[in-house]
Amino acid sequence: MSTDLFTFFPNTAKYRPENAYWLGRAADLAYENGDKIAAEVGTWGFHQCRFFDRQETQAFLAGNDDMLILAFRGTEPNKLTDWLSDAEFDLVPGPYGQVHKGFLKALSYVWQEVRAAIDQMQTKGQALWITGHSLGAALATLATAKLRQEDKPVYGLYTFGQPRTGDRDFADRFNADFKSRAFRFVNKEDIVTRVPGRLMTYSHIGNYLYLDKDGKLSDDIGYWYRFIDCTKAVLDDLSELQPGLPLFEDHSMSNGYLPKLKLNINTYPA
Repeated sequence: MSTDLFTFFPNTAKYRPENAYWLGRAADLAYENGDKIAAEVGTWGFHQCRFFDRQETQAFLAGNDDMLILAFRGTEPNKLTDWLSDAEFDLVPGPYGQVHKGFLKALSYVWQEVRAAIDQMQTKGQALWITGHSLGAALATLATAKLRQEDKPVYGLYTFGQPRTGDRDFADRFNADFKSRAFRFVNKEDIVTRVPGRLMTYSHIGNYLYLDKDGKLSDDIGYWYRFIDCTKAVLDDLSELQPGLPLFEDHSMSNGYLPKLKLNINTYPA
C-alpha cells in the first residue's frame, strides 16, 4: 500500500499537478482486483468503493464526502494491438459524434452499473473526477461525454496514454463543452497516443500535456521539439545497450507516467 499522503483539490476545474498524480495512481490501481483496490483507496480516505468487471471491461468508483473517482482499467500491449487493428476500428454514432466502435462497446458492458453507482454514491453533491490509462483513457473520455450529455456535472477528466477515441466532429463538440477540464497526458514516445490515425478522421480531445524524457511537462509542443526529444531518448537507450525501442515502455503507467507526474508536483509553480 502507498505511504504517500493523499492530497487533492476536489473543487477546482483548473489543472493541478496533485490531482494529475493521484488520478494517475487511480488509473494504475484500476489494473488490480476489487479487494486490493478497496484496501488501497481506503488508505486515501475513501470509505466507499464499487468494482465493475464485465466482458474484460473493468473500472472502479471510489467515494467519500468530498469527491468521487471513476477509474477505468486499460489493457496489456498485446491485447491493445488487437483493439487497434481489427474491425472495431469502425466509427459508429456515439455521444457528441462518431466514435470508435470497440471502445463504445467496451464501455457499454459496465455502463448501466457505473451510472447507477454514481447516483447511489453522489448523495452530497460530491465532485466527480474521471480517469483512465490506455484503453481505459478512451473509456473515461466516452463516459465523460455520456455524462455531460445527460447534464451530469463532471469536475475533471485526466487521461494517460490515450488512443484517439472519435472523429473530428466528436473532438470538436467535446472540446467546445469540456476542453478546459480535460487533460490528456502523453509520455515521450508513447505510440498508443498516435492511433487510430488522423487519415481515418480520428482526432484527439482535451488539453495536450507532454512529458519529455526528463519528466518536464509542456503544454505547447511543436512537432520539431517532440521529434528532437524522442530522438535523444532513443539514442540514450541505444547508448546504454538497452534492447529494443521504448515505444511500449513509455506507455507504461507505473514506470512511464507516474514517476514523472510525481516529479511535477514539486516543480509546479505555487
